[in-house]
Amino acid sequence: MAYNETDVVKKDAAVHPIPDKRIGCFPARLKDALGGESPRAFSRRCGLSEGAIRSYLSGDTYPTLDRLDQISQTLGKDMQWLAFGEEKAQSFEVQGMDDYAFVPLYDAQCSAGDGAWNENCRVLTHISFTRYSLRKQGLTPDHLSAIRIDGDSMEPVLHSGDTVLIDHTRTAIEGEGIYILRLDGHLYAKRLQRNFDGVAIISANNAYDKVTVPRDRLHELEIVGRAVWSAGWL
Repeated sequence: MAYNETDVVKKDAAVHPIPDKRIGCFPARLKDALGGESPRAFSRRCGLSEGAIRSYLSGDTYPTLDRLDQISQTLGKDMQWLAFGEEKAQSFEVQGMDDYAFVPLYDAQCSAGDGAWNENCRVLTHISFTRYSLRKQGLTPDHLSAIRIDGDSMEPVLHSGDTVLIDHTRTAIEGEGIYILRLDGHLYAKRLQRNFDGVAIISANNAYDKVTVPRDRLHELEIVGRAVWSAGWL
């Protein structure tokens, strides 16, 4: 996995994914793409700190692959154009690009209502994982997405603001695990347990009571997928 949250990235040509002969155009391309938008406004829209954006604009630091993707997705610009100044940079290859999968992080609070669980959601950014690490867990990038936890019902396992990765192929209750489910038009991260009465929805926080969805209402319970990874600030 490669989920780098640091604001400062050293300009080390030996490890940086963008060739140093061409990376010098990135500040100018970023400024051009912003089109007069202030670093503060763009940082809020992009999800990176204002300090990081100003550092990129000045050329003091350069973004890692995941941050370059995050910036390009927000601007609606081609990564190659931002990095190299060309729409197609056939002579220069972003080293290691094929080794990463970029999973969308959804603003899942917008997902109430009918239809697909993410129908009205906005993609906030993308989280990068190495394809090798996903393969080791039996995960396929096309079947993954991420959301952020809201509330304290799953503490101390998950905290409000934590990011969880969802495997959408696992929609059947299988042993112990945390599932993302939709009930009454709202998304929840909960433990699920089958019993004779139906399905029990269990919170990790003892302050919340167990809720049982009876058998005759199971059609109202939609299991979006199983949580397979989580991360949050310490």
